[in-house]
Amino acid sequence: MSNSSTTEFSNPSTFILLGIPGLEWAHVWISIPFCAMYVITILGNFTILYIVKKESSLHEPMYYFLCMLAITDLVLSTSTLPTMLSIFWFISREISFSACLTQMYFVHSFAAIESGIYVAMALDRYVAICHPLRHSTILTNRVVAKIALAVVLRGAVLALPYPILASQWPYCRTNVIPHTHCEHMRVVKLACADISISSYYGLFTLISRISLDVLLITVSYTQILRAIFCLPTKDARLKTFGTCSSHLCAILIFYIPAVFTSLTTRFGYNLPVHFHVLTGNLYLLLPPVLNPIIYGVRTQQIRARLLRLFPHKGTEVVSFGSGSQSKSRVKFPGNMILGPP
Repeated sequence: MSNSSTTEFSNPSTFILLGIPGLEWAHVWISIPFCAMYVITILGNFTILYIVKKESSLHEPMYYFLCMLAITDLVLSTSTLPTMLSIFWFISREISFSACLTQMYFVHSFAAIESGIYVAMALDRYVAICHPLRHSTILTNRVVAKIALAVVLRGAVLALPYPILASQWPYCRTNVIPHTHCEHMRVVKLACADISISSYYGLFTLISRISLDVLLITVSYTQILRAIFCLPTKDARLKTFGTCSSHLCAILIFYIPAVFTSLTTRFGYNLPVHFHVLTGNLYLLLPPVLNPIIYGVRTQQIRARLLRLFPHKGTEVVSFGSGSQSKSRVKFPGNMILGPP
């Protein structure tokens, strides 16, 4: 019997995802905010992509990187959320071995890509604020394309060992994963072998990637702050810093949960399983749902375009000029007008 059991799970054809262990009774209720977050993620990020595509004035490096971020967020959430909802709604817990490894790869590769995009956006802010007259000559379309390619290739290469190593281990214990998706450490912990290589590689890539990216972002913003403090007036300093506020918010929303989740997964042995699962899900779900809201609310050009797309009662779009020199202002009740004079 022992040998047959070992043979059965030495190369499992499927894994069983439990969802959120200990909170099975609340799966349907938990699915409501998760589903709402997914809908907001899809609508928000596709809106960002549509606006940048339609508005020729937004065809700049900052908005190209923003489009990359929107696509990355869509893939990151889509690679996990449908699996979660199928567990919560239909109790469909089986996932094939190959699909599990593919999901693992997508999660880690696009998380690394998103981190690289934040570095690229910090670089764009540095050039725009510290070298404004040379911005268009430094960050040309060719340079932006090379940066984007480097970011994507780095994420793809760094994530490749995760599924390769996981596929080498013999799974002779069980094929039940106490999670909503194929989280790397949850999968390899099921192996009946020394998984130190997988664990150390995951920790190494996490620390090295985040340390390097945070260091580059810190250097960029150190130079940005120096340039801001050299501006002559307080209004100019606040206005210039305001152009970076949305990026800083997105950085904090991404990195803080990422570090917290990874460390608690490896070292938080005394924490309940459902806590690990919920924090792991929020790390993947919060940035995709909040990024379009942050950039939509705090970026004036996107906000103005949204107001033109969805005019509401009492709002009048007033156009001035014609051709390439035309400008628009949004007129609100009380004769308050948003836009250039």
